[in-house]
Amino acid sequence: MTDKSHQFGLWTLVALVVGNAIGAGIYTTSGFSLADLGDRNWVMLAWVVAGLIALMGAISYGMLVQKLTESGGEYLYLSRSIHPLAGFIAGWVSLLAGFPGAIAFAATAFESYLRNAIDLSFISTDWLAAGIILFAGLIHIVRVKAGAIAHEWVVFLMIIALTLIIIWSLIVFSSRPELPVSHSQSTMFNWVAFANSLVWISLSYSGFNAAAYVAGEVKNPKVTVRQGMVIGTLITMVLCVLVNGIILYGAPYDALVGQPQIAAIAASHLSGEFGRRIVEITIAVSLLTSITAMVLAGPRVYAKMAEDGALPAIFKARSGEPPRSSIVLQVSTALLLVIVSDLQGLLSYLGLTLSLCLALAVSSLFVRHWRRGEKPDSLFYPIAPLLFVGCTIGFAGLSAVNQPSKLLAVLPTIVLGTGAYLITSRRRLILNEKS
Repeated sequence: MTDKSHQFGLWTLVALVVGNAIGAGIYTTSGFSLADLGDRNWVMLAWVVAGLIALMGAISYGMLVQKLTESGGEYLYLSRSIHPLAGFIAGWVSLLAGFPGAIAFAATAFESYLRNAIDLSFISTDWLAAGIILFAGLIHIVRVKAGAIAHEWVVFLMIIALTLIIIWSLIVFSSRPELPVSHSQSTMFNWVAFANSLVWISLSYSGFNAAAYVAGEVKNPKVTVRQGMVIGTLITMVLCVLVNGIILYGAPYDALVGQPQIAAIAASHLSGEFGRRIVEITIAVSLLTSITAMVLAGPRVYAKMAEDGALPAIFKARSGEPPRSSIVLQVSTALLLVIVSDLQGLLSYLGLTLSLCLALAVSSLFVRHWRRGEKPDSLFYPIAPLLFVGCTIGFAGLSAVNQPSKLLAVLPTIVLGTGAYLITSRRRLILNEKS
């Protein structure tokens, strides 16, 4: 008889990582990075470097799962390894913006790309974005397995579509030797600009850890979760590098620099209006996979917080069942953000905040080694976590120097999270005394 509490296999985890990572960033970030760096080659280097950093992160998270096989991600690792306050703040970020903010941004982008590809003027603004969020919530709220299978198929279709687009684009490149149609400006390498681009590009790879959020629902998580993250990150890296190579060299430099719709612009230059529409539909499918992945992963964090008493007990999940109340909470928050939030500003803030949370979670490996003598059983320890933490903190620091407002925006999150933690801690103490 199958254990209903262990319903996720390797392909589900790979699909979760790829679906979470392949979102709006892969199709939009290079335009802004090109404006900062001034050279296609530097932008391509940033995609490769960010991918390698994410791979080190995936390997490091695999080491964390060896010791902590429950669901919960950063909340679990920080609260169990460093301090409950650190974990609570990480969960607080996920609850307020980390997942709902990213879902809202992806849903809004989904609506924008679909409207550009198909005439949907008869549908009011924001209705498509709201509808796709509700759809993602519905497929995951009924049964765990049904939601996972639906997500797997959407990711499979996305990978097939992207593969066909890559092959077609390479054929076009080979038949048009004049491409790239113009060259980048000759610019010196700028470390601060490179760091700023890496922070943005890292958002496109930040889903490398998605499998860790559902580790408690995986059979043999110590092996399967690690494999899912590494394989998923490698697939993501190959797709990101190939797609952005085609985008950056498929259209004139002046047409791409600073443009958010960079993928559609490149498609128009390579294959005309028909190509642009196909690419925009593919982007919409990619954004759908990102939304369904986050609706699958995020509520597991809130459910774990509820188990620990950091959130009301209503958000707990029964064994083998979806965390339904947590899904409703996340979907509701995302819908609210679609209506009222400055999503571009939110994502700019999240780039730095989430990078710091990821680095802190991986650094807990060293804390556990120092405090408990738990040395990870891996040939990549301590090289992989050192590289991930060092690069993430280093590039985030350079980016914050360039734009101090990003760092200042993190402080209210820490203050509010600390206040909420103290309130919930006192509540738990009172309940314990009464019992």
